[in-house]
Amino acid sequence: MTLTTHAIVGAAAAQIFPSQPWLAFFAGFISHFIIDTIPHRDYSLSSLTESADDPLAADMAINKNSIKDFLKVGFDASLGIVLASFIFTNFYESTLLLAIIGAVGGIVPDGLQFAYWKMRIEPLKSLQRFHIWIQRHSPLNVPWLTSLSHQALIIAVILSLI
Repeated sequence: MTLTTHAIVGAAAAQIFPSQPWLAFFAGFISHFIIDTIPHRDYSLSSLTESADDPLAADMAINKNSIKDFLKVGFDASLGIVLASFIFTNFYESTLLLAIIGAVGGIVPDGLQFAYWKMRIEPLKSLQRFHIWIQRHSPLNVPWLTSLSHQALIIAVILSLI
C-alpha cells in the first residue's frame, strides 16, 4: 500500500476524534493495519533485503541506493500528507492539524519498520511481527493496475463514508 493511501485513510480515520488529537493519531495508526489486509503491491526499494524464510530478517541497508529509496518514500509520504490536508480542509470541515495528525498516524507504522530494521528491540519487534502477520493473507504481489485500483477504491469508499 502506498503511503499516500495510508495518509488519506489515516486522515479520514482521525475525523472520528476531532477534539482528541491522541485518539485521532491512534485512529490513523490503526487504519494502516486495517487497509494492509487488502491485497496490494508495495513498490520496490533497492536497499531493502528480504528473506522468504524469515520475514523478521529483512533489513534496509544504508548505501548508495538508500538516497533514491528515501526520496521515493519521502515523496510518497509528502504527497499523502499534502493530499490529505487539501482534501480534508477543503471538502470536509476538518482542521489542517487534524488532517496532518491522522495522515502521519497512517504513515508511522511503515516508518517504524525502518526503526525495527535498525534496532530490533521491543516494542518494535512485536510491532513488526504484527505488521507481517496482518499482511500474511494479503498477497503483496498483485499487478500494479490491480493494486492502484484497490487503493483508489479504498480512498473513494472511505471519503464517501465520511
